[in-house]
Amino acid sequence: MEENKLKSKIVETYTGDMVKVLESNKGSLIKKIIHEEEAHEAESKNLSPKSKKNKFFMLISITLIILALTVLLFLAFSKEKINTVSIEQQFTSIIFIDQTDFKVIDGFNKEKIAETVFNQTNDTKVKIGGIDGIYLTENNKVVGFKRFNELIKSNLDLEKVNLFGDNFLFGAFKNGLSSISPNIGTPFILLKVKSFTDVFPVMKIWENKMLYDLAQFFRVKITPETNYLFTKNFEDGVVANKNARMLKDKDGNIVLMYVYADDSSVVITNSENAVNEIVLRLNSSKIKK
Repeated sequence: MEENKLKSKIVETYTGDMVKVLESNKGSLIKKIIHEEEAHEAESKNLSPKSKKNKFFMLISITLIILALTVLLFLAFSKEKINTVSIEQQFTSIIFIDQTDFKVIDGFNKEKIAETVFNQTNDTKVKIGGIDGIYLTENNKVVGFKRFNELIKSNLDLEKVNLFGDNFLFGAFKNGLSSISPNIGTPFILLKVKSFTDVFPVMKIWENKMLYDLAQFFRVKITPETNYLFTKNFEDGVVANKNARMLKDKDGNIVLMYVYADDSSVVITNSENAVNEIVLRLNSSKIKK
């Protein structure tokens, strides 16, 4: 009997302890559940579209989307109205030049263009033996040889102008021999051609009108005393050991000539000294390449 009572007492004690433990864990469990519920509720508030923070981000996102759509619509509807920005024609000097001058000739006729070139060659600031490169510009672009012939209404066969490179050089060579002014330079035109064989017949035909086309650029005045020059024939010659065609006056002075400086270069000028310097610079540029 006493043994049974002892066992019963132990069971009661054990049961009481279990109840206490369960009640204690129950409280902890409830607290844990409440804590988790509070955390879940706080997270829900953060994710809710109604929260101030999320409202701000949503507003920013919507604004950016609207701006993006506006830009796309603008580009779509104004595509045809967008003007393409033309890239200015790049140029490289055919030979080394000591000074470069750009002369605007927008709207100029032949006389005005010639006057512009004349003024520059008549007062060049390069040193003696130097070359002043003169580039004519129209609409902020360097005028090529084809356009130059169009502007001066040249008699050169424009159907054959593709035999000439569009990059040409108008220049002035200062030899320092002028008794009028130390700043006067000898004008010249340096052309690049496909080959001597191709341009020889074209240049030969141009001879008949070359002086008429270029007289104002080379200081040849049209007077009763010079009229005969416009019908006089060019003759063969040699300058700087290069083949040349020359137009001479009654005294044997060179009025105008063109020289085949090399297989792909033609110089138009009235000065042997200018030809000599240009040939030297052409040869120098070949060595550097």
